[in-house]
Amino acid sequence: MASDILVDVKDLCFRRGERVIFDGVDVQIRKGQVTAIMGPSGTGKTTLLRLIGGQLRPDRGTITVLGHDVHRLGRDALFRLRRRMGMLFQSGALFTHLSVFDNVAFPLREHTDLPEPLIHDLVLMKLQAVGLRGARDLMPSELSGGMARRVALARAVALDPTIMMYDEPFAGQDPISMGVLVSLIRRLNDALGLSSVVVSHDVVETAQIADRIYVLSEGRVVESGSPGDLGRSDSAWVRQFMQALPDGPVPFHYPGPSLEEDLLGARR
Repeated sequence: MASDILVDVKDLCFRRGERVIFDGVDVQIRKGQVTAIMGPSGTGKTTLLRLIGGQLRPDRGTITVLGHDVHRLGRDALFRLRRRMGMLFQSGALFTHLSVFDNVAFPLREHTDLPEPLIHDLVLMKLQAVGLRGARDLMPSELSGGMARRVALARAVALDPTIMMYDEPFAGQDPISMGVLVSLIRRLNDALGLSSVVVSHDVVETAQIADRIYVLSEGRVVESGSPGDLGRSDSAWVRQFMQALPDGPVPFHYPGPSLEEDLLGARR
């Protein structure tokens, strides 16, 4: 149903100089689902999140978020829309001079007029949801990488967003921390009634929680569907990516002249 589409990307084209990042991309993020955007490094996955959030403007096409054409909004309207969008940055992006508690409280203090006692209770509830209520007085420098990512997640959901966006949430995590984050993304999505967009190249972890996956390559959506659908794909490109095969349509070598041409040219 069209009414359950919260983010609708149509015919998206975007360039950086002469390099084509997107060339006619269509993506739909549906209510209540975890939607994954996948592909090798350099395919524009994080760029797509920035386009959805209005940080970048497309060269062609439209991006509609919660019924609003993002790139036709004025500054104030765009900021109001962003308050309904949570973001977990790849680095976590915690404020290093603030405690865990104050990091999570920051968006509540910045964007609401709630009294401090209520902010206190809300922060503890968000930290409880990610299993770190007991770490509220620690500083970011005292946290492990996995703990820091979970604090950042608590901060991202502090304002109860409608849409959550995750930029490479599993990058640099040990297996236990990765398993915790996988579980948290799915549980928070369902418990809070969110709609989530997960940008990742971690196939196994993402496939565990995604309802739908879009696979990007060379500026286009190569294929989309459920994890099961992509696991049965006839596409050699999709099989190579989903099964982490070293040989296939994606070349090992970056495009350039042959080795013989380089060596002989250097000798001349």
